[in-house]
Amino acid sequence: REPLLRFLGGAGGRLRMGTLLSRQSCQARLRSAEGMSLAEFLYPALQAYDFLHLHQHHGCRIQLGGHDQMGNIMSGYELVTKMTGADVFGITVPLITSTTGDKLGKTAGNAVWLNRDKTSPFELYQFFVRQQDNVVEKYLKLFTFLPLEEIAHIMEMHAKEPEKWGPQKRLAAEVTKLVHGREGLESAKRCTKALYYSSVEALEEMSDQELQELFKQATSAELLLEPGMTVLDLCRKANAIPDGPSGYRKITDGGVSINGNRVTNPETVLILGQHILKNGVSLLRVGKKNYYIIKWLQL
Repeated sequence: REPLLRFLGGAGGRLRMGTLLSRQSCQARLRSAEGMSLAEFLYPALQAYDFLHLHQHHGCRIQLGGHDQMGNIMSGYELVTKMTGADVFGITVPLITSTTGDKLGKTAGNAVWLNRDKTSPFELYQFFVRQQDNVVEKYLKLFTFLPLEEIAHIMEMHAKEPEKWGPQKRLAAEVTKLVHGREGLESAKRCTKALYYSSVEALEEMSDQELQELFKQATSAELLLEPGMTVLDLCRKANAIPDGPSGYRKITDGGVSINGNRVTNPETVLILGQHILKNGVSLLRVGKKNYYIIKWLQL
């Protein structure tokens, strides 16, 4: 809620134009074809004011960021020291990029979060499992507490058996356990088995939270199991297939699976332990990507 004129007279009066213009990030933008807007130029001043506010109101003394944030962090350091005289610090860390060299982050829309509500243990695990050979050793050193000798041994074994993806699996396990604990790691492994290996046992052990995390776009429905209920009845009650002959053909053509098993007879009667798992759930899939999580009532 800081008024603009007070901000310019306070923070703006302490930051020197020459210093801001000399920053490498500023020079690069000025030389680019697009140039640099006023909003972009003022960004370091705004971030510097953030640091000042956090220092004054919350005792914050350290600002941490990727090495591309060096200029912004320096602006914050200069502003806080000039206005308060306090000792504050900035730390930069190696910038993590995607396999295409793009920055990972909120702005790019590909951020990997520590918060389970934003990135589930399964998604975190899979992110690190998918890393390429040319970065996995670096990530083992950056993101785990494994001894360097052990990392070297893991990479030696990988050179002999690259098809096992040993470093990637170890990296994913270590990071997931560090962030979400052992239960989070077990959750990630259950979800992996259920999705990629069609493991009924893993599906039966999954909690409602895990199901929702794994099948984020899935529609959830609560149904009452009626005597003689068929696959066709289930699909229609879940609104998973269209009415009429086209919906019937969707099943006979092999477009429907329950708990990872394809069902081609619409008149098949639902069986406990096969179509309905012991945790009272059925995972219905129609087509390749349309999932429905069915919770059965009063079994």
